[in-house]
Amino acid sequence: MTERIRTRLTPAARRDQILDVTARVIVQEGLQAATMERLARAAQVSKALVYTYFATRDVLLGALLQREQAELGDRGMAAALRAETFPDLIAQTTRHYLEHVRDRGPLIAALLADPATAALMEAESRINRDQTIRYLVRATRRAYGLPLAQAIAAVDMLMGATGRAGNRVADGDLEIEDAVDLCVQIALGGLERLAAQARARA
Repeated sequence: MTERIRTRLTPAARRDQILDVTARVIVQEGLQAATMERLARAAQVSKALVYTYFATRDVLLGALLQREQAELGDRGMAAALRAETFPDLIAQTTRHYLEHVRDRGPLIAALLADPATAALMEAESRINRDQTIRYLVRATRRAYGLPLAQAIAAVDMLMGATGRAGNRVADGDLEIEDAVDLCVQIALGGLERLAAQARARA
């Protein structure tokens, strides 16, 4: 019988491993299954080691949600930077968001359903949303020349529509490419109409 060789992980890799295991347990067994004991067994480490990286379960769940949101933000910005035109910007960022919702939505929904975890992330979520709105508002004003207040309101409402599209994708009611096309058409049609009205008043 050959002895299994244990690989010693760096602290960063061990932390990521615990977060990966936590995500898997939550998706497969539900949030209530994600106890420190269960997570330690799933990660094949001691419970004490889990506590070394995460002082409480709430801290662990908050770190997992933070990682999910950071990945969404980083990949969304990468998608935005690849866009060469405003329609492409809307399509790329919408597609990225909808793919994230499809692939990671059940995990994020479970985490946000926990009041303590949601409270930990409330301020950061608001900051991330504000950064996204500012970026899209600048792009919208460059493309359509809208007044600032109008551009802010339009982007905020269009993000709400994208969120609703994400819900429909998550429920299996809408394919991603159909949802992207709808969001792009709604965004461009609405913004072009607003720009035409602004020109008529000028």
